Amino acid sequence: MIQIADRLQTVKEYYFSKKLREVRQLVAEGKPIINMGIGSPDLPPPPEAVEGLTKVLTQPNAHQYQSYQGLPELREAMTDFYAARFDVHLDPSSEILPLIGSKEGIMHISLAFLNVGDEVLVPNPGYPTYTSVTKLVGAYPIPYSLTEENNWLPDIASLEKMDLSKVKLMWISYPNMPTGATITLGAMRELVDFAQRNTILLVNDNPYSFVLNDNPTSILQVNGAKETALELNSLSKTFNMAGWRVGMVMGSKENVLAVLKVKSNMDSGMFYGIQQGAVAALKSNGAWFSELDSIYGRRRDLMFKLVDRLGCSYDAKTAGMFVWAKLPEGSKPSEEFIDEVLYDKHIFIAPGTIFGSKGEGYIRFSLCVTEEKIEEAISRF
Repeated sequence: MIQIADRLQTVKEYYFSKKLREVRQLVAEGKPIINMGIGSPDLPPPPEAVEGLTKVLTQPNAHQYQSYQGLPELREAMTDFYAARFDVHLDPSSEILPLIGSKEGIMHISLAFLNVGDEVLVPNPGYPTYTSVTKLVGAYPIPYSLTEENNWLPDIASLEKMDLSKVKLMWISYPNMPTGATITLGAMRELVDFAQRNTILLVNDNPYSFVLNDNPTSILQVNGAKETALELNSLSKTFNMAGWRVGMVMGSKENVLAVLKVKSNMDSGMFYGIQQGAVAALKSNGAWFSELDSIYGRRRDLMFKLVDRLGCSYDAKTAGMFVWAKLPEGSKPSEEFIDEVLYDKHIFIAPGTIFGSKGEGYIRFSLCVTEEKIEEAISRF
C-alpha cells in the first residue's frame, strides 16, 4: 500500500463524521433517532437570497470562473453589513476577503501565518478544527483553559506566565462555541493588548453573533485591533445558509493579502449565483433577525425543560444556537452519558469532551431541532 502522509498521523477523523455514521445506522435499523448533536440550521434562508441565486442562473457569465476576491458587490455588502451591525468600517477592496465557508478560512489563515514548529494557543473547550488544522500544518497546539468560574474567558494573567516565545497565533471564538458565553468590549480590549504585547496574531471566529444575542460583538470594534487581529464570519448560522459555504475574513490589508495568497492557490472563486444570493441575504432587514430569534427562543425554552429532565444545570443567558449543560454531580463521563441516552432514548447529544478535556462533565444540545421534536424528546423521559 502507498503510505499516507505523516501529518495524518497527528489527527483523527472528525468526531461528528464518525459518530453520525453510527447514528445513521441506528436510523436504518428503524430507531426513531432525534439528532440534537449537530448545529446545522434546519430553517430556510431568506427568500430574497434564494431569489438572488436563481434569477441569475441564465446570465452568460454565471457559470464561468469567478474572481478569487469575490464580486465587488459581495465585498461591499459584507462591509456594509459590518458597518451597520458592528459599527466596524472596512475597505471593501482590501480589508475583507470572501471565503468558501469560514471553516476553510481556518486552514487558509494557518497556512498563511504558521511555519513548522510554531505554537498556537487554542481554547479548551473549543472548536476541534483549530487543533487539527494546527497539527496538519506542522505547528503545535497549546491549549489554554476556559472555565465556568471565569465565564469561559481566557485567563490573561495565566497566559502571561507561559513561555510565549514560539506562539504565533491565538484562536478565540465569541460568542463562544461550545459554551455560548459572550464577551464585553473591555475583555476584547485586554485580549488585543495581550496579542500586541506578545506579537501574536489574534483570530476571532465569530459565526454566532446574531443568534439569541442582544449585543453582537466583533474583535474589530477594538481600536487598533485591525493590525493584530483577524475575524472570521459566515452566513451559515446568521442566514441559515450552511450548505451555501459563504464566509469571510477581515483585518488589515497586509494580513488579508496573506490569506488571499493561499486562497488563490486552493480554489477558483465562489459560484456567481451563490455570491448574488449572499448579497441579497446581507441586505435583509431587522425583521429577519427578530423572527430567527423568536423561533430559536421558543426552542431554547423547550430545550431547557429537556435539560432539566436530565438533571443538568445551565446558564440561561448564553448566546448562539446551543445549550451547554453541566451534568449532575456523580454522573458517568460525558461520552458514556450521551451513549446511554442515544441507545436508551434514541436521542443524540454531543459530549463536551469532543471540544477538549475541559469539556468533561458537560454536554451540548443543538437548537437546530423543531419544537415538535424537542417536545417528543421530553416525553421520552
